[in-house]
Amino acid sequence: MDSAAHRRIELQSPEDLTYLVDNVRRAAADSINAAFPPVDSPLDGHEDELRNRIEQLVNDYILRTFTLAAPNLTINGLPLSNPSALLAPPPSNNNNNNNNNNNNNSDPATQQSQPPVHYEYEPFDPRKRDRIEQLISEEEDLLRSIAALKRRAPQAAAARWSDATRAGVDADDELLRVVCERVAEEGAVSGRKALEGMGPLERQADVEGRWNEAVAGLGRLKRDMPAAVAKMERARVAAGYVSGGR
Repeated sequence: MDSAAHRRIELQSPEDLTYLVDNVRRAAADSINAAFPPVDSPLDGHEDELRNRIEQLVNDYILRTFTLAAPNLTINGLPLSNPSALLAPPPSNNNNNNNNNNNNNSDPATQQSQPPVHYEYEPFDPRKRDRIEQLISEEEDLLRSIAALKRRAPQAAAARWSDATRAGVDADDELLRVVCERVAEEGAVSGRKALEGMGPLERQADVEGRWNEAVAGLGRLKRDMPAAVAKMERARVAAGYVSGGR
């Protein structure tokens, strides 16, 4: 059978394969027990060779069947690397009978106090598999969200810090402006009050007179300046004419 042309049988854990093999072996053992009931006290001290031979053939057939099917199985998405470890046959009945006879002959009380050990394997549950896939998907979504936050969070934090700093600077500038205006108003008021309390200054009339004369002189200079400039220009032209005539 070409495994590439058919979908492989998917198992979730090695215990699933062990569970299947044990069930097949248990069903085969039940069929053998029904056809060849075990003998508690074999005649002449000999084992049931026919039963032992049939058990060996059945176990070999089961082992060969699962060995051939191993390439078409996957465990948790991976191929079976060592199927022989999972398909190891159980100990033969001869060894078990010999061990039981030895135990019965050696210490019957101990044999009765130790019940046989039965291994039970949980069957494959598709709901648990779906839950695992859901949790894996949620984990991937959370990882993508964390990656997106790592990309956006520093930029957003820097933008918030910049806006807060700019707002703080603007508030400080506005407070400084208000304080400067208040200081200027208080200074002007205190200056007027200081001048009002000083009374008339010495030589105030003389200072005011000289100030008025200076203002009047500047006014006359501004008024007479164009005429003086025109006279100077005419004199320059006349001097050039006279110098050129010579």
